[in-house]
Formats: sequence, C-alpha cells, structure tokens
Amino acid sequence: MNNNKKPDKVTIFDVAREAQVSKSTVSLVLTHSDKVSDKSREKVLAAIEKLGYVYNRDAAALRSKRSNLVALVINDLTNPYSAQLAVGLEKHIYALGMVPMLVNTSEDLTRQQQVVNTLKEYNVSAFVMVPAPGTTMEWVNKLVDSGFPVINIMREIPYSNAPCILPDNQKGTHLATMHLLEQGIERLAFVGGTPEISDYHERLAGFRSALTLRKVLEPMPEITAQTNRQGGREAFNTLYSQSPDTQAIVCFSDVIAYGVMEAMRELGLTPGKDIKVVGFDDLADSRLMKPALSSVRIDADDIGKRTCQALAEIMNKSQPAVRTLVDVSLQLRESSI
Repeated sequence: MNNNKKPDKVTIFDVAREAQVSKSTVSLVLTHSDKVSDKSREKVLAAIEKLGYVYNRDAAALRSKRSNLVALVINDLTNPYSAQLAVGLEKHIYALGMVPMLVNTSEDLTRQQQVVNTLKEYNVSAFVMVPAPGTTMEWVNKLVDSGFPVINIMREIPYSNAPCILPDNQKGTHLATMHLLEQGIERLAFVGGTPEISDYHERLAGFRSALTLRKVLEPMPEITAQTNRQGGREAFNTLYSQSPDTQAIVCFSDVIAYGVMEAMRELGLTPGKDIKVVGFDDLADSRLMKPALSSVRIDADDIGKRTCQALAEIMNKSQPAVRTLVDVSLQLRESSI
C-alpha cells in the first residue's frame, strides 16, 4: 500500500464549503473586493489558513481574460424576423473579427437568466440581447456592473445602463395609421403585442398619435395578443365579435397579420377588400401573400450595423449613444390600398 499518495489539491469550492459561504464570496475575498462583509471575509480567511489553499493569481488572470466571443441572446428564433435579425448581426460581428454565439430564450425570463449565467463562464466579450418580457433595469445593470458590456436591441429596458438600438416603432405605426385614415376609413383597430415589452407601447403610441392628429375622438379597439400567428387569429376573433364594423387593422407585426388574415378567411371575409391590413417588420413572405401584405419595413442589416458600431465603441473604451433609432418605411401593397 502506498502511503505517499499526493493529497488532492485544495480548491475554491473546498474553501467555500469550509467557510459555509458561496464560491463567489470566496472570489471576492481573494480579489480584495469591498463588496463582502467583514464577517464573511474572516470566515473565508480562516478556512484558507486551515485548508492551506494557495491562490494562483496567474491562472485567475487567464480565466478573467475576455474571449473574442459575442453572445447573441435572441428572444424567439421561431419568429422569422428574429432569425433575419440574427443573420444580420452575425455578419457584422464577424466583420469586427469576433465570433457570435447564438442562443434562444423563447421569450422566457428564467431561461434568459440561465443562459446569461452560463455564457458569463465563457468570458464573452459582450452580450447583444433582445430582452425577454419581464427583464428589469436592476438585472441589466447588475450584468453591466459585473464587467460585461450589454447592448439591448429591438426592445428597451428603460433607464438601464445598457445602450439600445431600436427601430423607430412609433413612426412606423403612425405612418401605417395615417395611410389608412387618409383613405377615409373611420373604424380601425390596433392588434397584437403585450404590455410587458417596450415595442408594444411604442407601436401603440404611433397608432394613437395618428388618431389624435386626425382628430379622431372616438376610442378605437386595441387588442393585445401573443406575438405569433395563433395570437393574431385569437385577437381578430375577439375584435370581430366586439367590433364587426372594423374597416382596417394595424398589426403589431407581420406574423400577427398572418394570423389575422387566416382568421378573416375562416369567417368568409377577404383581407384587403372587406378589411384592410397593415403589418410591421416586412418579412420576405409578406410580399408573397395573397393579397400581398402592406408592412412597415425594418432593415435588419441596418440594425446589425448600428449594433456593431456601438460594440466597437465599447471595445475602444468610448461611450456609445444611449439610444439609437433606426429609420423605418411603409411598404404599400394590396392588403391596404
């Protein structure tokens, strides 16, 4: 029997277990952080002395070195526009000499938190995120304060320390609503989106601002819905049961509009003829619909370019704009003319 077996190396986990604190608390003590209480610090130092733990600063420095990975945290890759957006972002990130790492959160806040915690262990250079509903300013700021640059795109987390790149949502729905009102339409509705996301409020504000500008005093229906086809179908059925005299619909997104048009046909209505429809995103499929769908166009490539400009500024230790608006345009087709 060999009694000269080399003892196992003491790890930071052993120290945490002995001191009855978390691994992160041990790390804070080792790096002389002031974010740990005196009591916890004493417990950790006592455990280090007892176990004979040796802190390898060279190894720690190597671990803390940032990689050339950029985390793309996308809210819903089943949405065609999100996939289009991811492709645009990837192209521009590669052009910066960096490598994108794409993850999907499926609009789930808990999943978003889990994937971000995992990606932090890869020492990614930055997070580019379409935030999930329910993302708070405090959570974003905590991520930024821990040393990871964050850029929010498509959705804004108000008052957070992360710059955001947004399409001009309000302008888009304002243009769409004005286009319908200028045709003499008197009964129109806004359909889709949920209050937990910033772009819902912005697109709804554009719809309302056009009504105000044209002095439409009577309240028009506003129906919330999940941002998928089924959400559009259900929202239209709700709208039509409440307001069968509706003449036109401004939709939160093209995908919502697809569901709306399907539900119309099931009731024997012809989109564009019985009720006019305008979408938002201008997906490639929208011009192939029957009738072709009018839509507000967001240039996904432009979003990617502006995002990477902000990312380059951060990497060069300069401060990007807090809020960047990317222009939109109204593409008119058979569904609304």
